[in-house]
Amino acid sequence: MSSGGLELPPGDSSHEGGPADAPGGVPGGAPTGIPAGAVSLAGGPAEAGSARAGAELDWGAEAWSEVRTRAQRAGRAYIWLNLIEQRLRSVVGAVLRPIYEPVHGGDDWVVAAAGPAGQEWVQRAVAVREVSRRKGYLLDSADDNVLSFLTLPQLRELMVQHWPCFEPYFDDRREIEVALDELEVTRNVVSRNRALSRPVLEQAERASARLLEVLGGGSGSPAADRLPIDAVEDLVGDRYADVVSVHPDRVRLQRNLPAEDLFGGARRLDAIGIGLNLLVQNFSGRRLVRLTEAGCRVRLLFLNPASSAVKRRERELGLRKGELSRSVEMNILHVRRVRAGLRDPSRFEIHVFDETPRFTAYLVEGQASGIAVVQSYLRRARGMESPVLVLRGGGRGVPKDADHGLFATYREEFESMWEDSRPVS
Repeated sequence: MSSGGLELPPGDSSHEGGPADAPGGVPGGAPTGIPAGAVSLAGGPAEAGSARAGAELDWGAEAWSEVRTRAQRAGRAYIWLNLIEQRLRSVVGAVLRPIYEPVHGGDDWVVAAAGPAGQEWVQRAVAVREVSRRKGYLLDSADDNVLSFLTLPQLRELMVQHWPCFEPYFDDRREIEVALDELEVTRNVVSRNRALSRPVLEQAERASARLLEVLGGGSGSPAADRLPIDAVEDLVGDRYADVVSVHPDRVRLQRNLPAEDLFGGARRLDAIGIGLNLLVQNFSGRRLVRLTEAGCRVRLLFLNPASSAVKRRERELGLRKGELSRSVEMNILHVRRVRAGLRDPSRFEIHVFDETPRFTAYLVEGQASGIAVVQSYLRRARGMESPVLVLRGGGRGVPKDADHGLFATYREEFESMWEDSRPVS
């Protein structure tokens, strides 16, 4: 009989209730050599000739792959949840501490702010803090306060209970509550190490990014909004130099990073390639004019449509003679018309080069950050079908070894090609 009043199972069911003279049995069905009432191992002793007894404990390749996938998703979600909890803790402390601490002092202000409705969970947080003190779990003195032991739902409860205190700082209470509701599902799954599906993870990441922006935890820089810094990138970005993302083709790139997000708000735009279709065909001429008039400096470097390199590229792609050169000419004529409509055409430069094209790159720099989209030319694939690297350069969020990253490499290559090119009249 267990402490809960439940009787333990008697072991192998083949002997349960068996007669006293059953083979290998004793009265009550217990096997020979095992005390009555003991629980035997599942499966019983190995039979003669069997390869192995007991449960199969090994994990195969599929099981390990599944476990790694679960761990990676949970890790991403945990980082976002950690950021949200720390940000919300900071906000709650900044708003409620000046109200309650002068009256109640010390950490009692948290107990007072929780009130009768939160007395149970705040007292539990106080108890956990004391245990952590005794066992040496408080590694940072900054965490030696009750507020640091409140969970995300409890911080939310404090915010909701005292919304009139928070209302002057935040416009929409409903938006904050909805975002926190969406995160609660993810938090419940991650805290119990259960499987987290990709749609739920993506929803949690969107909700976290939105909530950080609402709570004032964003970068505050319009340039950074073009390519928001991922929470995981902040932690492991050093492993991948300045590569932010990789896309199998340009279609998937534009799905995640539209041309408006890439080029909009740029202060400096340098591009090199054969025809620069990503810019010319996806960013209107009027938009280019407004961008330049707003102070952006533009330098575009096309492959000379009359060069032998264009003819070689046409043969590689299986195009008719002159088809690619006409396309490049049309793009150059388009940007010439854009330049002609500017008050200061010197800020919009167009050059051509005659060398073999090795890559296409769009180097976009804003006031606080830079972005580069780079593609290598493959022999049998058009630019639309080639893999794409997205790089971050300059400003906040750049990895420590950015000086040795790819952004600087392609910047240097562009400048070298620009020096050897000639202008288009």
